[in-house]
Amino acid sequence: MTKEDHAIYEGILAARTAGRPCALATVVATRGSTPRKNGAKMLVDPDTGLVGTVGGGCGEAEVIAAAGEAMETGVPQMVRVDLTDDPLSWSGSICGGILEVFVEPVFPADP
Repeated sequence: MTKEDHAIYEGILAARTAGRPCALATVVATRGSTPRKNGAKMLVDPDTGLVGTVGGGCGEAEVIAAAGEAMETGVPQMVRVDLTDDPLSWSGSICGGILEVFVEPVFPADP
């Protein structure tokens, strides 16, 4: 287990113990050149922030938004982060690949 994985699992435990929801995002598939590979994780905790990363930038912002929705609804989501070049974008994509990220809500432990 990496230090980052350990920090993520400690964050989940802390959130559950404190009685607050959080969300875990995991890269489950990649195609092409991507900043993170399968298994990369990020914890989204509204009270303490982020632990880990699934790639950064606008794609990570999409995952954070999906995490918020998953925490509100209790429904896991699959997010496709497309890093291929968009000809209408003001800045070209650096990586050029696609990430599939599974976002799951994590709720507080039962009393």
